[in-house]
Amino acid sequence: MMSDSEVITILICFHFNTYRNFKHYYLSCVCGQWRHLFPHRFSYNRFVEVMPRCFVALTMFLRLACFGECTGISFVDSTRIPAIHSRREFNMKVFKGIAAKGKGTMGWYVGFKLHLLCNEKGELVNFVLTRADVDNRGESVIDTLTDKVFGKLYADRGYISQSLSGHLWDNGVHIVTGLRSNMKQRLMPLYDKTMLRKRSIMESINDMLKNVAQLVHSRHRSVHNFIMNPLAAMGAYRFFSTRPEVSFDYEVPGSDGQLVLWQ
Repeated sequence: MMSDSEVITILICFHFNTYRNFKHYYLSCVCGQWRHLFPHRFSYNRFVEVMPRCFVALTMFLRLACFGECTGISFVDSTRIPAIHSRREFNMKVFKGIAAKGKGTMGWYVGFKLHLLCNEKGELVNFVLTRADVDNRGESVIDTLTDKVFGKLYADRGYISQSLSGHLWDNGVHIVTGLRSNMKQRLMPLYDKTMLRKRSIMESINDMLKNVAQLVHSRHRSVHNFIMNPLAAMGAYRFFSTRPEVSFDYEVPGSDGQLVLWQ
């Protein structure tokens, strides 16, 4: 019947459309307007059942066709994925025993956390999906994110850790973060200080994944299908017509006398 490529195509196209409900999208768009493109389509219930079988194929598609390569300049950040309202935490059924309670910049929530790493071109390089109570500076998370990453890694103040900085330095990665108000001031190259301001590229990517690709919603009825949603959203992001990026316009002399790119 339907091949894995057809299922993946339907999943990714959902994150391009204006539909906010997958059932409405499948019945009206796939089974209606696109019926000639998918002559051997499943019923909606059957399609939902076979979605998890494409997990490996979709993951390989992201790795080989959708993700970019490290260029020596990387940005890292995490965004929250609430699974249920915190007031209904004890009534949770689908994610009971799986989701966790964590605290972000917007307060407490129950769900998961998506860690993303991108380059200056706005291309996603790697990701890690964890529970909400997992620390961003966890060694297992950082090691997975920075696999095959080199050069400089720009992050926010939530990644300040002396042990993490030394661990990444041994792996060939120089992490650059801002300073907290209670920390002593230290000298920082003007290039690094400027690139820290460009860390907003991660905020733009998270905003597009949430508000355009519908990364977050509370209609999940299966853990397996929940995992397919962020994978398909990241796959759709690769084909967006406009993506944020850091452009370099001209050169100025650096601290060591060499010319460096500047915006």
